[in-house]
Amino acid sequence: MRTDTPSPAQHVADTHDLIRVQGARENNLKDVSIEIPKRRLTVFTGVSGSGKSSLVFGTIAAESQRLINETYSAFLQGFMPTLARPEVDVLDGLTTAIIVDQERMGGNPRSTVGTVTDANAMLRILFSRLGQPHIGSAQAFSFNVASISGAGAVTLERGGQTTKERRSFSITGGMCPRCEGTGSVTDFDLTQLYDDSKSLNEGALTVPGYSMDGWYGRIFSGCGFFDPDKPIRKFTKRELHDLLYKEPVKIKVEGINLTYEGLIPKIQKSMLSKDIDSMQPHIRAFVERVVTFTTCPDCEGTRLSEAARSSKISGISIADACAMQISDLAAWVRGLDEPSVAPLLAKLQHTLDSFVEIGLGYLSLSRPSGTLSGGEAQRTKMIRHLGSSLTDVTYVFDEPTIGLHPHDIQRMNDLLLQLRNKGNTVLVVEHKPETIAIADHVVDLGPGAGTAGGEVVFEGTLEGLRASGTLTGQHLDDRAHLKPSVRTPSGALEVRGADTHNLRNVDVDIPLGVLVVVTGVAGSGKSSLIHGSVSGRDGVVTVDQGAIRGSRRSNPATYTGLLDPIRKAFAKANGVKPALFSANSEGACPTCNGAGVIYTDLAMMAGVATTCEECEGKRFQASVLEYHFGGRDISEVLAMSVTEAEQFFGAGEARTPAAHKILDRLADVGLGYLTLGQPLTTLSGGERQRLKLATQMATSGGVYVLDEPTTGLHLADVEHLLALLDRLVDSGKSVIVIEHHQAVMAHADWIIDLGPGAGHDGGRIVFEGTPADLVAARSTLTGEHLATYIGA
Repeated sequence: MRTDTPSPAQHVADTHDLIRVQGARENNLKDVSIEIPKRRLTVFTGVSGSGKSSLVFGTIAAESQRLINETYSAFLQGFMPTLARPEVDVLDGLTTAIIVDQERMGGNPRSTVGTVTDANAMLRILFSRLGQPHIGSAQAFSFNVASISGAGAVTLERGGQTTKERRSFSITGGMCPRCEGTGSVTDFDLTQLYDDSKSLNEGALTVPGYSMDGWYGRIFSGCGFFDPDKPIRKFTKRELHDLLYKEPVKIKVEGINLTYEGLIPKIQKSMLSKDIDSMQPHIRAFVERVVTFTTCPDCEGTRLSEAARSSKISGISIADACAMQISDLAAWVRGLDEPSVAPLLAKLQHTLDSFVEIGLGYLSLSRPSGTLSGGEAQRTKMIRHLGSSLTDVTYVFDEPTIGLHPHDIQRMNDLLLQLRNKGNTVLVVEHKPETIAIADHVVDLGPGAGTAGGEVVFEGTLEGLRASGTLTGQHLDDRAHLKPSVRTPSGALEVRGADTHNLRNVDVDIPLGVLVVVTGVAGSGKSSLIHGSVSGRDGVVTVDQGAIRGSRRSNPATYTGLLDPIRKAFAKANGVKPALFSANSEGACPTCNGAGVIYTDLAMMAGVATTCEECEGKRFQASVLEYHFGGRDISEVLAMSVTEAEQFFGAGEARTPAAHKILDRLADVGLGYLTLGQPLTTLSGGERQRLKLATQMATSGGVYVLDEPTTGLHLADVEHLLALLDRLVDSGKSVIVIEHHQAVMAHADWIIDLGPGAGHDGGRIVFEGTPADLVAARSTLTGEHLATYIGA
């Protein structure tokens, strides 16, 4: 006798298998409502600026992180970054979000690949346990810890009595005392600091910001260490030493207590302690002109003290281990058999193997993290999540295929699927068809960019997207064709004996007057060749992937210099000063200081930003808005899109050729939809790079170097980019592009392919010639993938 037991109804806890978003209005999103399946791989597509990042990062991931932060005590929240609640009506079914974005890693001069991934921390413990001779704890192998010792009397209160005791302490650190753990020492070119034929009062100092009209002038005039009216070349040794190197001393100038310090220590503290990439352009230019960085002679660039380098495990010191290519270091660690540190070796082994698995085995742990490309930085961040035992987590990726050769994209796809198969929700913002193809669910945003976007135009499967007729659907199967004819070079740029990083004495002639594409697998030496041997030359303009530095007060108009001609035109038409038309200067609304919003800091709670009631978010004083030019006030001009402004300043009474020229270039790079006053902090990665390109196009260089300009570009926008590159070449410029995108390779006049592999398996030129020859030969990985792409 058999009874069939009815299948149990689904448990109520298993019904929460969707992330529901209702009424999302962050940035340009227009009341987006959407349901995303959990434990699946969802890809978000759409043109650059359509709202993908606003939905995925600005709404879903931001709210998840904010809710997690709220679980900590108020005391801890006070130390954490506060996140405002996104503009959204309902967010339901969220899980813990782990964000892996493209932000470049901290450019702190002491930050290396080893320190950001914890591999160095484990190596230090390993050497402190096994290294011979034994020199101390793990700190003794750290180039961030200085050796220090001291002794003295301390006063203690015990049982109502005060007693004095003698105490001494010492810390053994691994920092090289000469370069203080940075691996390089700085030398100053004194001729760039001052003009020795002039006196200080005549303006001898050429350091930005050190004018004799301000406080510095008062300090130099009133310190009494030298005569400010005497030419510097007539200073005595003592006076010159006081001007350049004097230790900080207290002085009194005009009854005010001040500190006087020599020029060089002051510049070291104020300028050299910062990352050079984060400086303002004029200060950066000064530092590059005045300071020469040379490898520290004491530690030979390893950053470590002699003692730290003397302790070895089977003949290898920690400096040798960090300098090795990670794939070789992994093999070395595998050969260590020490039961006493077995768990540590296993964890270190796993971390190093993850590097190799993710395609970064060609890096070394001593590589400064600020020199990694956007794609490398993103993959380095992925490493800590690969072996994680956490499941039911939401992983959020921002274009994980950036900087990857088609050969490496398959490996990245496998990793994304591996994370999903462990039961995680994987959300990916992506443009590459190869990654869109592995999605379980696709969300396409659009239809356009900026104000023309912000809506969900398709949701469903890949097949549905193909048939949907949206911009992404139409371009999904786009394949470029080889050009029937290529341009003839007008000359060549010679590179001889290039040996930066992994390059092996490379000699190459880069043709001029044509479109040259430099390609090769990630880590093959493309950037080393171009940035190491071409970028610094005269007449070469480099547009890299570095982030645009700018506060929320910066916008496309201030960044491109467009605001200057506009302010002057307003001032001239109204007979007033240009400073009135700047929201950062005299024209600013006094209530909000020209920010348009008033920020209220609520300690550990999310800060509140309220629109300023006085200027209603326009950022200017009411009196300034009474001045008109071409029938518009300054706030209306800043609210225009680039396309509108181009027409406005192009003809009629508002004709301003200087402004029109800049707007033309912004429209050229496909940013016609941006508004002139949109804060830079709200731009996507692709938009920022194109903004940089538009700015650099104004410079008078003859050779343009572009580092992966297709980053963040939709398939439809790649065609516009190729048309722009053609226009640049046809106008007599030479364009060198470091790129993996097959459409750009097919469009090139000349290809230089590096390889054959990455790291010490690369660094050689494996092909030079036209795209047609590369496809015909199929002799390299690039050739094979390009041939497959164009269907040859």
